[in-house]
Amino acid sequence: MTAPVALTMGDPAGIGGEITAAAWLAARQGSAPGILPFCLIGDVGWAGGFGVPIEVIDHPAAAAAAFPRALPVLPMPLAAAPVPGQPDPANAHAIIGAIERATALAMAGAVSAVVTNPIAKSVLYAAGFAHPGHTEFIGALTGAPTPIMMLAGPTLRVVPVTVHVSLRRAIETLTTEAIITAATITHAGLIRDFAIPSPRLAIAGLNPHAGEAGAMGDDETRIIAPAIAALRAAGIAASGPLPPDTLFTPIALQGYDAAICMYHDQALIPLKTIDMENSVNITLGLPIIRTSPDHGTAFDIAGKGLARPASLLAALRMATLMAGRRA
Repeated sequence: MTAPVALTMGDPAGIGGEITAAAWLAARQGSAPGILPFCLIGDVGWAGGFGVPIEVIDHPAAAAAAFPRALPVLPMPLAAAPVPGQPDPANAHAIIGAIERATALAMAGAVSAVVTNPIAKSVLYAAGFAHPGHTEFIGALTGAPTPIMMLAGPTLRVVPVTVHVSLRRAIETLTTEAIITAATITHAGLIRDFAIPSPRLAIAGLNPHAGEAGAMGDDETRIIAPAIAALRAAGIAASGPLPPDTLFTPIALQGYDAAICMYHDQALIPLKTIDMENSVNITLGLPIIRTSPDHGTAFDIAGKGLARPASLLAALRMATLMAGRRA
């Protein structure tokens, strides 16, 4: 029998609890097929405040039996009672602890995958968190040297080469080697987790019109084109550098399986514009499966009954698909 999925609580002042409860209801009622049973790693009192029955378990093995009648919860106590919309650094230790426990369970094979509810990085930074975000933290926990963030929707997959840094810093740190690494790991992930035998990668340019032959910048000729040449020499179908302003048109989308983008917003703006609710954050290059909704904590609507679980359901469904393919 396939092991369940571990779902972390994220920031308890955000919408993680609401969308978790809604996702459990949808899965139990049959309106969200294709999802493995999941257990929430979080505070028991907090988890019980979202209008669904909960059942405290001491190991993920108990999740499948409990899931039809209640949301299974592996306890991770909070230091302070959470207030919707008001994040508290006092709870950073528990937020981080939930990620650590979920990752350890996945490494041990006790769960098939890890799905993470949204965190507020600034809250964790205030408590001394030393990683840019989930991707890098789980990479460190699993010993993965270069975890890669992919955002995947029904019609588009994107990978930013530089991620959670300023745009100025992204341009300064972009290298040929970083592009090659991101594309190579993406290529392997598309084969392993998406069952695409011969992936096609579109490599975006950095400047307008992909530099216009150097008239608008030479990053394409100095940095990006050499990476594409190396990828092709390694047998990877990589095209580019391609002008970013036409890379995401309906016709262009038919020509590749993933777009390798040079910075965060170049990748995420088109993906979220095309289909934010059904898109998923996936970490490639790990020995475990990790997915997440593609949105944040949404403190502005937390506790107001407005949060929608579509992206979390998509993340749970993607984790289930990936677990099946790896099995």
